[in-house]
Formats: sequence, C-alpha cells, structure tokens
Amino acid sequence: MTDLTGRHLIDGTWTEGGNTFESDPVSGKPMTVCNGGKAEIDAAMRAAETAFETYGWTSRAERADFLDAIAEEIEARVDAITEVGMAETGLPEPRLRSVELPRTANQIRLFASHIRAGDYLDRRHDAALPDRQPMPRPDLRMIQRPLGPVGVFGASNFPLAFSTAGGDTAAALAAGCPVVYKGHPGHPGCGELVAQAIHAAIEKTGMPKGVFGFVQSNTTEAGVALVLHEITRAVGFTGSFGGGKALFDLAMGRDEPIPFYGELGAINPVFVMPAAQSARGGDIGTAWAGSLTMGVGQFCTNPGVVILQEGEGAGAFVSAAAAALSGVDAQPMLTGGVAKGYQSSTSKVAGIDGLKAHVHTACEGRKGAPAMFEVSGDDWLAHPELAEEMFGPAGIVVRAKDAAQVGEIARGLHGQLTATLQMDSGDTNAARPLVPVLERKAGRVLVNGFPTGVEVADAMVHGGPFPASTNFGATSVGTLAIRRFLRPVCYQNMPQDLLPADLRD
Repeated sequence: MTDLTGRHLIDGTWTEGGNTFESDPVSGKPMTVCNGGKAEIDAAMRAAETAFETYGWTSRAERADFLDAIAEEIEARVDAITEVGMAETGLPEPRLRSVELPRTANQIRLFASHIRAGDYLDRRHDAALPDRQPMPRPDLRMIQRPLGPVGVFGASNFPLAFSTAGGDTAAALAAGCPVVYKGHPGHPGCGELVAQAIHAAIEKTGMPKGVFGFVQSNTTEAGVALVLHEITRAVGFTGSFGGGKALFDLAMGRDEPIPFYGELGAINPVFVMPAAQSARGGDIGTAWAGSLTMGVGQFCTNPGVVILQEGEGAGAFVSAAAAALSGVDAQPMLTGGVAKGYQSSTSKVAGIDGLKAHVHTACEGRKGAPAMFEVSGDDWLAHPELAEEMFGPAGIVVRAKDAAQVGEIARGLHGQLTATLQMDSGDTNAARPLVPVLERKAGRVLVNGFPTGVEVADAMVHGGPFPASTNFGATSVGTLAIRRFLRPVCYQNMPQDLLPADLRD
C-alpha cells in the first residue's frame, strides 16, 4: 500500500502546515493529518493563479491527455484506494473497487473525449459586413473560455466520484481551470491517494505544478478561506444543506460574487400511480426498500418519500416495504457526524403527531438502521418539516386521499434532484398532469426504477431547483458539467494570431 503522510499538496510539493487532527476510521488505526487553514489555501490559490497563466491556454488535446493520465494513475492505485477507503468509510469492497473507482475513471475519460470533440465550446462566427448600410458590421467571434482557479469541496458519501478527482474537479480541469481541493476529513487517506494520482499525472504530462492543490482540513477555516479568496473564480460543493447554504451565502456576499455550484441533497419523491399500485404495489414496496437502504441510505438521490393514493395496492406496498426493511440490520455510516445526524432526524420525525412508525430501531454510535414512517396526505401537508431530508435509510410513505391531493403534494414540494413516477400503461392519463409539475421541481424525472445510481452520460442532469442545488441551470454529472466553469467571450475584429487557437480560420 502506498505510504500516507497526511500532508497537503501545494505548488507541486507535499508539505506540512497548520496543526494536526486524527482521522476517525471505521476500522484500523487513526491517521494523523495536517490541518490546513487560511495560509495553506492562500498558497495553493496563488500557485493555481500562476498555473492558470499557462494551463488556461493549453490545447484541448493537451488537457484531454492530462485527464486520461489522471484516470490511469487512479486505476493503478486501485488496491490501495480500496483498502484505505474501506477502512475509513465502512463502504464494502465491491462498491469502491468495482463501482465507484471505475465510475470516477470513466467520467474523467468521458470529459477527455468530450473536450477533444470541441462542441462544448459553442463557437460562433458572424463575419464582417463592411458594406452593410447604414452601418458596417464588425467581425464577431465567440467561444467559451475558462473562468480561472476553482475551489472544490469533497463529499462525505462518495470518497471517489464526488471528491478529490470527482465530477467537479474533472469538469474544472477539462474546462481549463486549475483546482484547489479542500479534502474531506471523513476520508483523508483516500483523498491523499487520489491526490497522489493527480500529482503523478501532472508530472507525466508536463502540466504546471500548481494546476491542482490539495489541502487537508477538518475545520471551517479552510473552507471559508477557499470561498472568500480573491483568486477563486467559482466553487463546486456536494454536501449538507446547512453547510452548503452557509458557503453559498459567503460566495454571494463577496465584494465580487462568484458562482457557487452546491448540490445540497433532496428527498427525491416517488409517486405511485393507481394502476401500478393496484397491479404490483407489493413488488414496488420491496424494490423501494432495496433502493432506500442501498449504501445505508447515504445517497443524495435516496428516494426518501413515497406518495400513494388510497385504494387497492396501498396496503400491499406498506406491508411489503415494512417487511423488507425489518430484515435489514444496522450498518456503519460514513462518519460519526453523519450517524448522529441521522439518529437525530429520525427521532425528531418519530415524535410528530399523526405519524405511524412501521420500522424504527434506535441506534447508537456510528450505525444506522432502516426507518419507515406512514402519514396521511392531510398530516403531510400540515407538517412541512416532514419534507426535510433524513440522510440515511429512512423513508416516509404518504397516503393521499385522492388524485387531487396527490397533485397538491406535488405542487408543494421544494426543489429536488429527482422525481419518480411508478406507472403502468393504464396510468398515462393519471400521470399526465403531474409531469409539468415535476419537471419544474426536479432536475431528473424518471419512470419506473428508482433514482439511486446516477448514469454518467451526456444527457444526465444531477442538480435541480433550490434547495436541491444552488444553481438549477447546471449539473454536476455528465458532460454539461464542464460548462459551469466557462464563460462566453466575444472577440471583435481580432487579428487571427491573437485569437484563441480554436477560433482561428
């Protein structure tokens, strides 16, 4: 296994800085980690700005080769990353080795392929019309250009796909933006291993050494400094609503506000249509339980709320889901803080009048057990706090009295990452009025299946109206994610030799 030092990577050098903290792994010995702050962020950001003077003008082919090299270096460390990731997070080996690491590498390669093609640049050219009357038209050329150095925060629930070399980092690098990454304290060893892979790719491809900075920290100082630093041009964040909203407010409150692309979670409602509910309510309930408990429920697309309509199949759904959840044991959660938050939120919901707890086992320490509650449509509408995310394997079944109340529930939802329709062929008319509502509420609307598992593809959208994300015109998954770190620039009557290479004739 590659040696871990607990240090930062700043301007191409592994360095100590700040005091230290001890990691909190599920198993094995804690790791002593350097605890960076404002000084380390400043050094990394200034190195990134210097790197941008070169990296921002590299060719698409050069950046694509760099991305491919990062993917190769990550794959070369699969054994060490899997071993350390399992110990730190409690995630099983197949999840890390066979799912998340390949997904991370494949996403990086997808971005490399996408920028090689060049369509993302949205190049436009209005040729000069010198003889036009009453005024001539100048030569106008437009292209998407990189913003500059980007700050990225790691996610607790994805130590690879949404962390050191995850979607935000890969998208920013693809766009031509250097990255300063604030490591997540829940998996500092895994983060360092991936940072080592990026560092190796920098050296292999001759990229400027400050193009990627890695600062370990378990305090808010580094995060606040990253958002407020005068050099930071944009921020990518995946995490809790409270933390993300606080950082978003800082970004908007700067003298020069910057884009803050925060993905803050959701309850991802599932609407079961009458024909599907009647024909296969029990099967849908069992499948929902499986999706709800996948990864101990620690997915931002976890389907935390199901809306049924009183009638045939509703009871079968509830019975089947409760039976399936009752057979799932408590499991370690990603961090002690995540477990504490989950235990607190489920206890809070259990105390609300009108709720029936079908499954609710009290847990202690770092473990989380499934929980399932049932509430009437009237009580759901009377208690807006029920629409708050319980980050873990907990779900609420809402039994609406009729189709009109189903629509009322849908219209009252906050912004979501996903919304699901479980339906059969006979449900088209029942689903038709919901679709316009749900597409305004969610970034991804799906039919049948469940939202856990986000396909990495050109057409994928992982984002949604606030509070699911802070910018619902963007996505953090798929090739459109690159556009977050670009801005359009128009060149008027610019000589060919001064134009960006991709705009020249």
